[in-house]
Order: sequence, then C-alpha cells, then structure tokens
Amino acid sequence: MSNEFKEFAAAPTLTLDPFQTKPEPELPAEKEQPVFDENVLSAEERQMAERFAEQIDLTNSQTILQYGAGTQKKMADFSESALENVRTKDMGEVGELLAGVVHELKSFGEEEEKGFLGFFKKGGNKITAMKTKYNKAEANINQIVKALESHQVQLLKDIALLDKMYELNLTYFKELTMYIIAGKKKLNEVRSTQLRELLAKAQQSGLPEDAQAARDLDGQCNRFEKKIHDLELTRQISIQTAPQIRLVQSNDTLMVEKIQSTIVNTIPLWKSQMVLGLGVEHSAQAAAAQREVTDMTNALLKKNAEKLKMATIDTAKESERGIVDMETLKMTNESLISTLDEVMRIQQEGRQKRREAEVEMQRLEGELKTKLLQIQG
Repeated sequence: MSNEFKEFAAAPTLTLDPFQTKPEPELPAEKEQPVFDENVLSAEERQMAERFAEQIDLTNSQTILQYGAGTQKKMADFSESALENVRTKDMGEVGELLAGVVHELKSFGEEEEKGFLGFFKKGGNKITAMKTKYNKAEANINQIVKALESHQVQLLKDIALLDKMYELNLTYFKELTMYIIAGKKKLNEVRSTQLRELLAKAQQSGLPEDAQAARDLDGQCNRFEKKIHDLELTRQISIQTAPQIRLVQSNDTLMVEKIQSTIVNTIPLWKSQMVLGLGVEHSAQAAAAQREVTDMTNALLKKNAEKLKMATIDTAKESERGIVDMETLKMTNESLISTLDEVMRIQQEGRQKRREAEVEMQRLEGELKTKLLQIQG
C-alpha cells in the first residue's frame, strides 16, 4: 500500500517538454490542511513561475500545443489510479461480517429462550446446554472478529493512502497554477509589446507581409489563451477532487470506528453478559438475565446498523456525483460557442476589408495607368 501512487509523487515543476522521463523526488508530507487557491503557492514558487514565463516562445506552435500537457497527463493518470483503487475496494464484505455478528447474537438469543423453556423439563442439563451454545456462538464470533480486524487494518492503510492522494492532488494544483500564472504573464507581455509593435508596423508600411506577421502572432496569442483556459478547467477539477478525497477518507474513518465499536464494545458486552447468564442457577433469574442481554445487544446492533446504513447511503451518494457539474459544462460550452462566433465575425470583417482593399487597389491602378498614358501622349 505504501507504494501506491509512488510514480506520481513529485514537487511542483514546470517544463516545456511535458513528456520527459526524468525521475522525480518524493513529495514530503504536509501537516497542515492546505487551502486550494493561488495563495497556496510559496514566494519561491511564484518566482519560479515568473522566471519560467521568460522561456515561453509563442511563435513556436509546439510550445503552445504542449504547454502544461505534462501536468494534465499526470492528472489524468492520477485520476485513473485513484479510480482503480476505489474499484478494487470491496466494502460489502464488512457489511456482511457485521450482519454475521447480528445473526450469531440473534441465534444465540433465540436458542437460549428455547433452552430456558426446556429448563423446567431438564433442569440438570441447563448449564451444560448453555455452555455448548455459548462456545459455538463464541467460536463463530471470534472468526468474524478476526476478519473485521483485517478490514480495519486495510481501512487504516486506505486512510493513509488518501492523505497521499490529497498531497499529490495539491502538487498538481500548484503546477497548474504556476503554468497559468506564467502563461498569463507571457501572454500579456507579448500582446503589449511584440503584437502592438507588429500592428503599428503593418499600419505604417501597408505591406501585406507585415499585416500577415501581425495576424500570425495574434492567432498564436489566441491559441495560447485557449490553452491557458484549458489548464484553468483542469485546475478546477483538481479543486473539486480535494473535498471528494476527504469525503471518502471520512467514510473510511467512520467505518473503522464502527468496526472498533463492535470489537471493543458489543462483543465484550455480549460475552460478559453470557458469562453472567452461565452463573445464574435459578431458571427465572437466568431467563431475566438473558432477556436483558438480548435486549441490550439488539439495541446496540440496531444503533450500529442504522449508522452503517447512513454511512453507506452517504458513500453511495458521493460516489455517484460527477466531478464536473452540468452547469459548469453548459457555461463552458456557451463560452466556447461565443468565442467561435466572435472569431467568425472577425474573420468576416477581415474578408470584407480585403475585398474593399482589392477594389480600391484596382481603382488606384487604373488611375495610375490613365495618368501614365496621358504623360506619354
């Protein structure tokens, strides 16, 4: 279990080569609960993002295509591994074992009631019969307790694993935040300097190659801006993953507590009451003691069963929730459609302006030819 997600453990890193295969250092555990916002970055990490912005080349199409793709891939692999861990966890057996405890206690109680009725006929065999029934039920219960203890150990390991998953998710959140900060800084810088200069040059020269250079850079800026937006969506998924991990961890903790309560409270209580029943000689006193034990045990089992039911329902509800709400998908879809409409409008305006420029250039060319003919004449 300690090796789970080992391949994902890494401190936040930034790279323009997202598919490098260098070994990564182990992520140290954090004691305090981190807050998932940009303030989680240290001053050194912010400086790293700002320095990394200087390495970004928006004229390189490959850079735009692969920007932050490494972290997005690690997020996808991490999610797949986490999902696989959930798939292989069979919590149904715990419920069956707890049901087995209920069955053994209930069966013992029913048998004892019949035994006490038969006591009046065969009083001499009362103690022997009770010991036999007790030993049989105790043997079955002890087997169940061993299985519950095994599950308890597994759940404790899972809780520690979920802490590791939370730390890894925080690491990827930091990386995505650093990519976003660096990308936005570079994008603002290019638009305010290089793009502005190219646009001014194109306006002054009127040369088509200058205009094309400005359009190319503007298109690359738009592509890079969309890439940053994709990273922001991935970061939002990372933010949503954090409380989901804690919810699963909380459910596992509750299950550990239920098992612990059964082992240290219910079972010893049952055994102690049965030992008391074995020491009662009078039939009426023995029957009263047995009813008390049965009622108390049933009350505890009902209470634990109700808590188990609520925990199971809550776990099922949370597991059925999607990591992205439909409202979010609708909003991003509408934003994408709006962006495409805006691009189409800009392109149409560009085509219209080019057609008008062609007509104007033809008119100017005609005037020039007419004037040249007049001079030659």
